[in-house]
Amino acid sequence: MGGACSRKRDHQDDVDDFQRGFSRRYSKSGSSKWLATSFTRPVMDIQPDTRNGPSLMDLCIRKICKDINKFKKFSMLPRDISQQIINELVYSGCLTDVSFEGFRDCALQDLYLGECPGVNDSWMDVISSQGSSLLSLDLSGSDVTDNGLIYLQDCKSLQALNFNDCDHISDHGLEHISGLSSLTNLSFRRNSAITAHGISAFASLINLTKLDLEKCPGIHGGLVHLQGLTKLESLNIKWCNSIDDADMKPLSGLTNLKCLQICCSKVTDFGITYLKGLHNLSLLNLEGCPVTAACLDSLAALDGLLYLNLSRCDLTDEGCEKFSRFENLKVINLGFNDITDAFLVHLKGLTNLESLNLDSCKIGDEGLVNLTGLQHLKSLELSDTVVGSGGLRHLSGLINLESINLSFTAVTDSGLRKLSGLLSLKSLNLDTRQITDSGLAALTSLTGLTHLDLFGARITDSGTTYLRSFKDLKSLEICGGGLTDVGIKNIKDLSSLTLLNLSQNCNLTDKTLELISGLTGLISLNVSNSRITNSGLKHLKMLKNLKSLTLESCKVTANEIRKLQMTDLPNLVNFRPGGK
Repeated sequence: MGGACSRKRDHQDDVDDFQRGFSRRYSKSGSSKWLATSFTRPVMDIQPDTRNGPSLMDLCIRKICKDINKFKKFSMLPRDISQQIINELVYSGCLTDVSFEGFRDCALQDLYLGECPGVNDSWMDVISSQGSSLLSLDLSGSDVTDNGLIYLQDCKSLQALNFNDCDHISDHGLEHISGLSSLTNLSFRRNSAITAHGISAFASLINLTKLDLEKCPGIHGGLVHLQGLTKLESLNIKWCNSIDDADMKPLSGLTNLKCLQICCSKVTDFGITYLKGLHNLSLLNLEGCPVTAACLDSLAALDGLLYLNLSRCDLTDEGCEKFSRFENLKVINLGFNDITDAFLVHLKGLTNLESLNLDSCKIGDEGLVNLTGLQHLKSLELSDTVVGSGGLRHLSGLINLESINLSFTAVTDSGLRKLSGLLSLKSLNLDTRQITDSGLAALTSLTGLTHLDLFGARITDSGTTYLRSFKDLKSLEICGGGLTDVGIKNIKDLSSLTLLNLSQNCNLTDKTLELISGLTGLISLNVSNSRITNSGLKHLKMLKNLKSLTLESCKVTANEIRKLQMTDLPNLVNFRPGGK
């Protein structure tokens, strides 16, 4: 339980992060899409399993946590019990410096203290008392300083350390962890105080397999200290904008690297030549780097490459015929490049391709004919292209498609009929003003849909009747302004919903909250820019799983939401009211 889960994270996390990328849009006013970056706590790592109801042990643990101030010491308990108690305290947000003192000498294996309020150097003595039992520690977002890291010298068995967003740690502090030779995972994301000199402390961490230095702008020249870390499999130096070609040379000998993320750096085609010997590399993220099609010669040597991100690079149609050599690729992101329909012919032979991102490229209907043979394709991103209804006929045979994004395209209602046979579709984004009720009617055969984005589509109350076909929907966004309370009657029985965004529908009233009060699985709810008032909040009392509530530009005050949070919605961690 608890932090033990964090030690099981592996290459799949890098793949998931890669496929999400950072080009998704969060700018839509009132949209709940901001949630994708709001929840910084990996709650699932420490959340109790409640699928089968609480066990007797769970009930005991919760009782202890409720009465935590009555207990002074837990070291006499079995370690697994103490671990469950502290996990529950963290999950419930009840862990304090006083209650933490009770866990001195408990021989805990995992401490996730990331984002816990008040964590600073005074907590480090209790952490140190866990000694060689401690295997993973997360102090992300804490106020721990360089001096606090001295205490970790007693925790010789540490395997995973997370210091993301720790603003008070600098090169001096890194010296104190240089002796932790058992470390396999180390993360210092978003630290502007670490420099190339500080990276020298990592040279002795010979068992490191995963190192994350994302958004550490001062590390240029420091990668030379990683040359001896031959077990390293994953290196994340995204958004380290000082990194350039010279920093790539020390990586040329890290032949066990499987994942390398260097997006938004100064690395050019020349720098990529240093990577030609990394035959185990399966994931390479070059998003935002000033590379051109000339780098494809070097990349073609990477016979293990499965995931390639060249979004926001300097690609044009010229020279891209070399893409035909990447037959093993499963995922390729080419978004925001100056490529046209002529480019797509070079993808015809990539029959293993499962995910293709062409966001904001100059792709139209004619080029899509080159995708007809990609029978393994599961995900297709065509947002902000000039694809229209005519081009969708080329997609009708891609029977394994699970996700397609057609937002901000020229697709109309008539084109959607060509998608009606894609019965494997789970996620469909139709955020475009041309889509109306008629288009939604054409999709009723897609009963497996779990995510449907109609953010800007012109759906009315009449059109919501077609939503009844999508019984498995987990995420629904309808924000085109055409709904009233009448239309919500066709949404209230979609019991699988966890995210519901109805913002921008200015005619919705408190009746809407009453109607959806039975959607007890909801985690995120957005009804911004509507006529919701404080009086309607009482209907939300049954939504015990709600973590995010957005009611911007409504007649709702923060104080009333806080009252509801205290009495009925204990899991609510983010809310945006309409007033103070």
